[in-house]
Amino acid sequence: MKRFALTLDLIDDEESIKEYEQHHAAGAAWPEVTKHDIDAGILNIEIFRTGNRMFMLLETVDEFDFEDKAKFDASNPKIAEWEAFMWKYQQPIPWAKPGEKWILMNRIFKSGE
Repeated sequence: MKRFALTLDLIDDEESIKEYEQHHAAGAAWPEVTKHDIDAGILNIEIFRTGNRMFMLLETVDEFDFEDKAKFDASNPKIAEWEAFMWKYQQPIPWAKPGEKWILMNRIFKSGE
């Protein structure tokens, strides 16, 4: 299994954040999107928030590759629809490149190493 940490900001608006969280509440995510993630090799996704900053923990099969995932996503119009819908709540972190959303984080510490 591989694990990745990613980050993204929400638009800093209390009502918008509340709506975003409602779309991610248990049972609220679009089933087509969650199935697509499973089919892409994602075993588990957890999203955490503080203020308007989010942290996503992604656990995947060993063969998982972000480039392959991007190609797989591009082949599914429902994923494009979900991403466009979510983008109304999201904004890139300040150092993101144009068009980047979730940014891969670098691990800088692990206990026992």
